[in-house]
Amino acid sequence: MKISRRAALGILAGAIPAIGLRKSALAADAAPAPETRVPPGITPEDGPFKATRASLEGYGVPDWFRDAKFGMWAHWGPQSAVEYGDWYARLMYMQGSDQYNYHVDHYGHPSKFGMKDTIPLWKAEKFDPAALIRRYKKAGAKYFMTMGCHHDNFDLWNSKHNRWNAVNMGPGIDIVGAWRKAVRDEGLRFGISEHLWITYKWYSVAHGSDKTGPLAGVPYDGAGPDAKDLYVDSDDIWDGPDLPWNEDNIPNWWKRHWHDRITDLVDQHEPDFLYSDGSLPFEEYGYSVVSHLYNVSARRNGGKVDAVYFSKKDRDSELGTCVLDRERGVLDDILPRPWQTDTCIGEWHYKRGAHYKTPKVVVDMLVDIVSKNGNLMLNVPLPASGMPDLEELAVVDEITAWMAVNSEGIHGSRPWKRFGEGAPDQAADQKSKMFNESSRRALDASDVRFTTKGDLLYAFVMGKPEFRSVIRSLALDTALKVGRITGVELLGYDGKLTWSQDRSGLTIDIPDTLPTKHAVAFRIKGAT
Repeated sequence: MKISRRAALGILAGAIPAIGLRKSALAADAAPAPETRVPPGITPEDGPFKATRASLEGYGVPDWFRDAKFGMWAHWGPQSAVEYGDWYARLMYMQGSDQYNYHVDHYGHPSKFGMKDTIPLWKAEKFDPAALIRRYKKAGAKYFMTMGCHHDNFDLWNSKHNRWNAVNMGPGIDIVGAWRKAVRDEGLRFGISEHLWITYKWYSVAHGSDKTGPLAGVPYDGAGPDAKDLYVDSDDIWDGPDLPWNEDNIPNWWKRHWHDRITDLVDQHEPDFLYSDGSLPFEEYGYSVVSHLYNVSARRNGGKVDAVYFSKKDRDSELGTCVLDRERGVLDDILPRPWQTDTCIGEWHYKRGAHYKTPKVVVDMLVDIVSKNGNLMLNVPLPASGMPDLEELAVVDEITAWMAVNSEGIHGSRPWKRFGEGAPDQAADQKSKMFNESSRRALDASDVRFTTKGDLLYAFVMGKPEFRSVIRSLALDTALKVGRITGVELLGYDGKLTWSQDRSGLTIDIPDTLPTKHAVAFRIKGAT
């Protein structure tokens, strides 16, 4: 029987009873359980869904998600305290990285001042979730997601299974609970992200040391005894530039621990949706978490499953178990099932001086994604204080102004016969990939995107049209079988438009003054 380094050290320290070790070690080395089997020690689900993939394939995406189209997210946690961008808690332990150099310059060497020591710097002194949610709702967001736990292993709720949480340390409040109240008070849908499953590998660098220099070989603080439960005592250290983003070498004790923490999160805060940063992890452990999410929703809603789970793996969505999420991804065509892109206006975690997406880029992404049967969830990272900076708020305010005019063609809409027209997208050959948003060409007045609602068609011209706009897809006698158009209006414009339809398309004379700075939307009758 193979005994892990973690388990062996636990016995020597008297921290793990020998009988407990035997059960854990045997579970870690056992063959994967059949998907019809509930993981050891886990109570079978009581509800319409069982902890199997076959059961989860009976899931249906709720209408509220299909109608919502736009949501917002707040990456915020102890890694925000330093305000130096993404993955700080990992990269500060990787000698030579920007985060490592910044940490050494500002706080000292990670053998003496580690991630655990930055947590008191996160005070959240300006955190006002009610005010932010009101602002995001005004911007057109129909749902909001808070982080529950990032890869840094710090829980943002009053966790039963982890003392490293925001109630015990840092702000001293239940962050998830505060967001939940604000979101529900405004009548929006509430969700939580969890990034915990890969933490076993991600945080392993905290157990390492410098490879060169005067402190080469001196262990980082993650190797010390006082915070082993924060830094996760992994058997190996994955410190290369490419973290193996898979479940290989992750033991069963960690899978069970992940299951218990996320189940506790669902039980305490009953989210409308849960986002895992990756695919549905850990087979039967993952099936158990997702079935529990759906069953909790059914109990809350008189038997109706109104919850959503997101996975970044195509197969999970194609089999019907959940909704597909494309991180920072754009697609080249309509997907038959609802899907989502999550992206950020800058870096995921707040970084002082970061470059932000322009409001036009955000609007263009939103309209393009919605035309292809998707939703956009936009992250606005919070500084340590909990209040977005002025540049972030300016982006949100410009989205608000655009949505005030054009949301009619966004919320509650469905795709048309084609998503749009214009030059081919440079990202088209990356259909199946994430992180391709930067390869998309800028959209202009030659690009059109379509949505429908009932018998109305909305045509979004994606740049500032001059004098006249011709929408070729709306020509008479085309393969699309477009009907004879009976009316054309410009959202936000009270005047009467001059337009005509023939075999070349729908031609619209553009008024001198447009109602919005970005994409303009025409409401069209008779085309569908």
